[in-house]
Amino acid sequence: MSLLEKLKPWFAPVKPLSREILHYQTPPDAALQYRLHLRVEKDGRGLLVINAATVLHLNQTATEYARLLIQGADEEEAARTMARRYRVSRAIARADYRRLHDHIFTLSTSTDLCPVTYLDLERVEPFSAETSAPYRVDLALTYRMDEAGTLDPEARRRVDRELTTEEWQQVLRTLWEVGVPHVCFTGGEPTLRDDLVELVRYAEEQGLVTGLLTDGRRLREREVLDGLLLAGLDHLQITLASHRPEVHDGIVGRAGAWEEAEAGLRNALAGDIYVVVHVVVTPANADSVAETVAYLAELGVPAVALSSPLRAASEEERLRLQSALEEAQEAIHEHGLTLIWDLAAPYSHVNPVEMEADLSPEQVMRQHLYVEPDGDVLPAQGYNVVLGNLLRDSWEAISARRTTCMTAS
Repeated sequence: MSLLEKLKPWFAPVKPLSREILHYQTPPDAALQYRLHLRVEKDGRGLLVINAATVLHLNQTATEYARLLIQGADEEEAARTMARRYRVSRAIARADYRRLHDHIFTLSTSTDLCPVTYLDLERVEPFSAETSAPYRVDLALTYRMDEAGTLDPEARRRVDRELTTEEWQQVLRTLWEVGVPHVCFTGGEPTLRDDLVELVRYAEEQGLVTGLLTDGRRLREREVLDGLLLAGLDHLQITLASHRPEVHDGIVGRAGAWEEAEAGLRNALAGDIYVVVHVVVTPANADSVAETVAYLAELGVPAVALSSPLRAASEEERLRLQSALEEAQEAIHEHGLTLIWDLAAPYSHVNPVEMEADLSPEQVMRQHLYVEPDGDVLPAQGYNVVLGNLLRDSWEAISARRTTCMTAS
């Protein structure tokens, strides 16, 4: 064997780890609670999702450190493993492991923290990175809006059935297996499904982070809320159009809706769950949206999500709505609340960020998908292009059509 052949293993690139997804959640009795999802891509890079909110793109080495951390390796074990794989000293490997651990722990247990300024981590622009699966998938369990069977006016008319419990469980298994870390149950009104608690529990057992987007009316029933909490629901978004009952009822088109939604919100705030209130800014509530924010702050709401149908508005209405959105943002900051743009409607036409950032449909839909009640997959809510059906089509086929759709956008 020549000298070159003997030295070649020392300089050859390290073979990436196999593609996989790992999940870690702190024990129930831990003082600080957090969840980590690590998705190892086929080229060895990683996607670390912290508390279903902060997304870090990791190079191959950092991905392997994060994997060891999630698996519970101590510093010595991690240093020994990485020193052997990358032929560095244990002291360097130990220091790198400790640094990444500290960064992740800080992000996991802090709020309103910017990784760019605080941790000197590289920032990836929203929706910009290529990944093997979306960060989040919204599951529209039903398009029914109330007990009378009224359909969501925004729903596509061609959806003629709802998946069974077993079929939704199959969807959840598929999403977890392909590397999706986060699902949100939505609709219509998802609390109309009798199996909602069962589906939340099943998703949590798979390892998925779960959220619920609701009008809040059924949460006034303690048994409904308690069932969701015991099933492991991670976060909750309740829509409240206004602090004024007559305005809220007028917007949602149902007398008495405000009283029921407000009771559900108060119940949720008393529970052990992160609550976001979604305010859709419309011409009907634009003049009082700042007052609504103040009311929510007084109730103890920690975060507010804003959206507005800007694309559907006339030029005059659009200017008015934009002004109202700015007033709402100022009120949120004045009251020390967290402003969330992407939880309410991360990829629909009512998210102002899509317009403010001048994002293309391809950028917006890159990290999200939307599943209709019959299992059909859309690139995004409001983009009526069917990519396939999660019960009939393979994930590879759906992903290929999604890529084609993004390229054509």
